[in-house]
Amino acid sequence: MSDEEALRQDAALSRTRLALWQKLQRSASVIEDELRRRLRRDCDSTLPRFDVMATLAQAPDGLKMSEISDRLRVSAGNVTGIVDKLAEEGLARRVAVPDDRRAARVQLTEKGQGAFAVLARIHESWINEMLGNLNADDVDGMILRLDRLVDALDTDAFGALTQSPSKDLS
Repeated sequence: MSDEEALRQDAALSRTRLALWQKLQRSASVIEDELRRRLRRDCDSTLPRFDVMATLAQAPDGLKMSEISDRLRVSAGNVTGIVDKLAEEGLARRVAVPDDRRAARVQLTEKGQGAFAVLARIHESWINEMLGNLNADDVDGMILRLDRLVDALDTDAFGALTQSPSKDLS
């Protein structure tokens, strides 16, 4: 293959990768927009609130605010207001960290665990509905390929990908 042909193939693959990125972005955006709409309409909730509760549900011993923001890849400021509201509603509590007077761990209360369990079932049913046109082979194949992509991005030399981002939770 000539150098010129190799350059054309590289350019074509580059454009195809860009198209893939745009489709990934569009797919995620459509799903997130619909989840936001349904959570507001049917559950009087928000996607950021669901995300914080889901993160806390995976950590029964609780998480520091910085750990929540790191896991969600958002700024701590975005998480604080949501946690304050959850605590005000009795769905979460702050527990002092014994070795650090300034730190607290946030945990879902029993009421919060119950409320999240209901939201999680509803959320799962919506995702199942939205992705209902994909069969098991489609899903397994996409998961395999996306896992490979995530592994490559995690080990690549993109320092910005592994640093704590500060996207907005709104």
